[in-house]
Parts: sequence; structure tokens; C-alpha cells
Amino acid sequence: MASPIPDPRPGAQAAHMTPSAAADRPGRVEVHGIDHIPDAERHGYPRELFAVWAAANVNYLSLVVGGALVLMGLSLWQALAVIVAGNLFWLLTGVLAMSGPAAGAPSEVITRAMYGVRGNRVNNAVTGWMISVCYFALNLAAAATAAFALVAKTGLPANTAVKIAVVLVIAGITLTISVYGHALIVKLYLPITLALATAFGVVAYAVLLHADFGYSPEARLSGADLWATVLAGVTLIAAGPLSYTTSADFSRYLPRTASPRAVAGWTALGGFLPSVAVCSLGALAATAVDMTDPQTALERILPGWFTPLFLLAFVLGTIAINALTAYSAGLALQAVGIRIRRSLSVIVDGAVASGLTLYALLVSNFLDTVSNVLQLTVVLLGPATALYATDVALRRNRYDGLALMDETPASPFWYSGGVNLAGALALGAGVGAAALCVNTLYTGPIAAALDGVDLALPVGIAVTSGCYVLLYALLRLGSGRPSKP
Repeated sequence: MASPIPDPRPGAQAAHMTPSAAADRPGRVEVHGIDHIPDAERHGYPRELFAVWAAANVNYLSLVVGGALVLMGLSLWQALAVIVAGNLFWLLTGVLAMSGPAAGAPSEVITRAMYGVRGNRVNNAVTGWMISVCYFALNLAAAATAAFALVAKTGLPANTAVKIAVVLVIAGITLTISVYGHALIVKLYLPITLALATAFGVVAYAVLLHADFGYSPEARLSGADLWATVLAGVTLIAAGPLSYTTSADFSRYLPRTASPRAVAGWTALGGFLPSVAVCSLGALAATAVDMTDPQTALERILPGWFTPLFLLAFVLGTIAINALTAYSAGLALQAVGIRIRRSLSVIVDGAVASGLTLYALLVSNFLDTVSNVLQLTVVLLGPATALYATDVALRRNRYDGLALMDETPASPFWYSGGVNLAGALALGAGVGAAALCVNTLYTGPIAAALDGVDLALPVGIAVTSGCYVLLYALLRLGSGRPSKP
């Protein structure tokens, strides 16, 4: 796939470089925010993306979600099939990552091509910032739950003050990684992946010794009830990869000559393999122990000496995924139009997410919160991801990164009053159609007519993509510098 030709105007590249534009290095706070990454600062290889996404997907939340599928009434093999199907959506995450090297910009800026300069600010406020902060809070709650059990083994009381301190320590470590940014993430995540894979191997061995491979619930689901549960499960699993509409954030430093297929493949594989493995481990464990309380239940089958290491591993894995989430949330806050340094925006996001986490842990039911939020956000995330992937295909991954930086009415991405009607209308149609089909916190009319079968995910994706292709053609958008409709 071709990339845009660098802007030949004198000083064009320098105009988009920060005063302290140094090499992207692990020991320094990243100087770039949502600005364009000049060719001279591009480096690395697509294969580095595997560890970035692998480390982020060996986490406690995946274990909980995998176990939840069996608790929902699926047999083991039905649950495993749902896990594989839901994780295939990592392919879309990979497709979005291709746009990073092409534009030399993060997803939060590239989406100006889809929504317009002003429309994209609204997109980043909701899809980029708000949902990222919610996921940060949910993952932080998962890490804290494991850490509480680890602290309890030291003899400290698990009172409210201790819980607050644990949440703040984990958040602090996470935000430090996010503040230092891209280079530190790339450097740290390979050893984190290796450490987590070792820990996972021990857990897997213990679980496999006790798992019931022929497990089936006493009351087997059938008919509409089975389909409703299967589709709800796929949605629950797919919510993970679909939450990463920001995957270009971590590929934008790659040279523009990097193979798009390699970028997509290493990103997708890095998310798919560990997520399938850990979710499957949760499902297998649910055939042997009560996964409504995973820590307590798994302690019964793990070697006593390994339990603290197991808990530490999942805290580490969740820190890894949340560092990516906080990093992207910081960029989203900048893309909304708030003039703030990326490092400071990350800290703001962390403070908000920590507050939500304490609410989730101290007030609400954690497992119910996870299931409801993950399923409901797909109403928006499915269409948003579909629109982005469709745009990548329609433009053949040709994005002019320098033109995307222009936020004035002269910008080729200003469209009509700063809004791309094709993107806005297609997303609205997709979200509206998905909302009619959802069955989670509420039941849409189509889901009610289908006896509770939730088609929000496939319908939202299909309607958004179809509408965008049609409107894109009708409004005659150009491939790199679209004309105003």
C-alpha cells in the first residue's frame, strides 16, 4: 500500500517538530503528543508490536471474562468456540494499526479524515477519552482485586485505607510507564511478555490437571437461549479488541516503508494468542472451581508457593494493558482540543480512572460491572472500529500526516463546518441500529422480538460500514486530500 509523498515545501517537516525533538528513547519522557512524527525520527520493526500487545493481554480481566462464559451456562467447548470467535476481532485492531506508519500520527488525529476536524473532537471525547478512562478503571479494579489478596498474605488488614493505597500504588506505576511513553513501552513489554508467559505456563499446568474437558451444565441451553448466550459471549470477548480503536498510537513511530501487512499481522497476533490462551484458562478453571471468586477458587488448585507469584503476574499484566490505555487516553484528551502536555494529560486521566476504580471496588459488584460495561460499549465501539477499518480500505491506507495536522478551515479535512457528514451519519446509523438490537443493561426492540438474541455487534458493524461506503462515494471523498462535499 502506497504512502503519501513527504511535503516538499521548505521547512514543512521542521514546522511539525517539537523544539526538543530528540530520539525516542526509553529513559526520557516522550516529547511527542498528537503531533506528526517526522521521517527522521521513525524507527523500529513491525515485529516489536507483538510484545506490546501480548504483554497487555495476559491479565486478570481476561481470566474473569473466560470464566464468565461458563457461568453464563455454556459448555466448555461452546465457551472455547466463543473465545476464538470473539478474539478474531483483533484482526480489525491490526488493520487500524496500519494507518500509524502511513500517517506518522496517532489514531486520535487520523480519525479527522473520517469525522472532520470538529467532528473528531467529539469522537475523541467519547470513543477516545471517556471509554478509555472507563477501561482503565475496570482493568485497575481487576489488578487491585488480585493485589488485595497478595497484600492479605502479608498479614495486613484488607480495610478501606489499605485498598485505597493499593489502587494508588498500581495506578502510580501504570502512569509512570505511560508518561515516559512509547520507547519505554516497547523496551519493557518484551521482558514482561516472557515473565507472564512463564507464570501462565505454571497456572495452565495446574488448571489442566483439574479441568473437566467434558463439562456441560446440568441444564443445557438450546434454541433462542443458546444463541442469545453465544452472541452475548462473543460480544463480551470482542469488547477487548474493539476497545483499541487507537492501535495506530503504537505503530506511528515505525518507518513509513514498514510493511502494512506486517504491522497488521504482528498487532493482531500479539492480541489474539494471549487473549485466547488466558480466556480459555478462565473457562477451563470454571469447570473445576467456582469462578465467581477467581482468586480464592484458584488458590485451591495452585501450588501454595506459587499463589503469590500468580497474583503478582496478573497485577503486572494488568499494569501493562492499562499503560497502553492511559497513553491513548492522554492523546485523546489532547485531540479533544485541550492545550495540555501529553504527560500531564495522562496524569489527569489516571486520577479520574482511579476514582472510578474505587467506586467499582467499594460500592458496586465488580463482575456485574465488567459484563455490563463491556457489552454496552460495543454498541459504540463496534461501529467506530468498522468505520475506521472501512476508511483504511477505501483510502488504501493513504494518509497525509502533515495535512491531518491542519485544524483550520483551510484544512482538506474541514469538510462542511468542520464535520465529515459521511462519517458522522454512518456512525450515527450504526450506533442507532446496534442500540435497537442490544440486550444487556436494557433490551432493544429488535432483541426483544428475537427472544433476547443480541445482534448489536454484527448489525452495528454492517450498517456502519455499508453506510460509510455509500456516503463516501456520494460525497466524492478523495483518497488522500478529500474535497469538501
